[in-house]
Amino acid sequence: MSWLIPHPLADAKRRAARRARGGALALDRRLPLMELAKGGLRKIFPDHWSYLLGELALYSFVVLLATGVWLTLFFHPSMSETVYHGSYAPLRGVRMSEAYDSTLHISFDVRGGLLIRQIHHWAADLFVAAIGVHMMRIFLTGAFRRPRELNWMVGVTLFLLAVLEGFCGYSLPDDLLSGTGLRTAEGIVLSIPLVGTYLQFFLFGGEFPGEAIVPRLYAAHILLLPGLLLALVGVHLMLVVRLKHTHWAGPGRTNRNVVGIPMFPQFAARSTGLAAMTAGVLAVLGAVAQINPIWLYGPYRPDQASTDAQPDWYVGFLEGALRLMPATETRFLGHTVVWDVLLPAVVLPMVLFAALYAYPFVERRLTGDLAEHHLSERPRDRPTRTGLGVAGLTWYVVLLLGGGQDVLADTLHVSVNALNWTLRIAFLVAPPLAFLLTKRACRGLRAWEEERLTEGEETGRVRQNAAGGYEEDREPLPEETRRVVLARRAASALPAPSGPDRSGLDRSALERAALERVRDPEDAGVDPDAEGSAVSEAGRRARARAALGRWLVR
Repeated sequence: MSWLIPHPLADAKRRAARRARGGALALDRRLPLMELAKGGLRKIFPDHWSYLLGELALYSFVVLLATGVWLTLFFHPSMSETVYHGSYAPLRGVRMSEAYDSTLHISFDVRGGLLIRQIHHWAADLFVAAIGVHMMRIFLTGAFRRPRELNWMVGVTLFLLAVLEGFCGYSLPDDLLSGTGLRTAEGIVLSIPLVGTYLQFFLFGGEFPGEAIVPRLYAAHILLLPGLLLALVGVHLMLVVRLKHTHWAGPGRTNRNVVGIPMFPQFAARSTGLAAMTAGVLAVLGAVAQINPIWLYGPYRPDQASTDAQPDWYVGFLEGALRLMPATETRFLGHTVVWDVLLPAVVLPMVLFAALYAYPFVERRLTGDLAEHHLSERPRDRPTRTGLGVAGLTWYVVLLLGGGQDVLADTLHVSVNALNWTLRIAFLVAPPLAFLLTKRACRGLRAWEEERLTEGEETGRVRQNAAGGYEEDREPLPEETRRVVLARRAASALPAPSGPDRSGLDRSALERAALERVRDPEDAGVDPDAEGSAVSEAGRRARARAALGRWLVR
């Protein structure tokens, strides 16, 4: 009868389980843990690799925070001069700032310091790259449309803050390369008319380089910008939970549901694996791939310039714009406007980010599409939008090449001036050409799909018919492919909403009335003065907007 006697280990397990349940219930009475856990565990995530790009950015940000906290224990953000007496022999006895001295100390005298420094730098590059590619995926698939416009704006702001955060961290070591970048930044600030000198004095605390810029950049790098990034990441995740993910069209996938894998255990296992791989790859890169070897550049001195000075890739387009812009300036009322710095380094980025912020609202306004969208569009389904995205990417690549024109000219053994003019022409010609080719390719893919849907897919088998001729066997498309093509057809066939436009009821009513009058060719001869010049003007605006809307959706 020994089996009736409870085993001590089993009894201990039961007591531990009761205590765990009791503790969980006690916490749940004070915090809504069970409710949150129930909703979180039931959340569905789309089962496609492209939706992990945001996760990649998140986990690289976690690595950034972890390595950054470690580096703050050894870095001294001071511009006070000192003499180097560390382990790196070529720089012994050289006068330098404490910021540069502490960076050398981390790299050569702190155990594991160089590894952590390089992991931190690689993680910063990966963080910005992952955000950029993630936003390209959102743009090309139309995931920024209603009701996700606010989340798109949060993403654009995250990308902007990530670039600023990277530039601040890149400038902290006070080496010759980062000092050259800071000197460029000072020139950009000074190019702003009227207020440039005041802004320069406020940011640098006096004449360049001064002694305040590195401590200020350090405060922004470890406190201000990370705090803003953490807050916006939280807002982004809350909006994702509230609005749900978009998902690709397919069998059982509609605009009213989300099909994928649950949070636990499938997505949790996949996401944990991605986090581990991200940290592992960054650790390998930090160990075997050298990045930013500041000891080769030396400390910053205003009377010296670094050769082959190339910034990190995410600000390389600004360097390229500065190098490709022809030298020009204007004297006006005693002031000099330096156009070759103001236009490429101030106006161009402002126009770029303004266009990114405004695009969802511009597309919605021009297309009249006020419906909610939860199905992702394939890039080929919107040739114009895809063409604009590829044109923007082409424009960025041309400017990035311009940022390294001296290195390219030396490597290719060509003239720097000839390369500059080639890239200037490419800046004007390559993006429109890329737009046209991309749009044509998307339309070709759509026509090919329509043909396969109508006539069936080729099998490669040829048979002889009763009349003695030969014809090819075809078979219907797979069900999933048919659903995708039919979903695009259904989306393109949806009529424009007829409800009121909340952006301006009276003006929009006039525009719609005028548009209805000119829609029929027989009404083209109607006197526009019959109902007043306001309707005529509204009609012209409505026709122009309708033409742009048709161009966007084609």
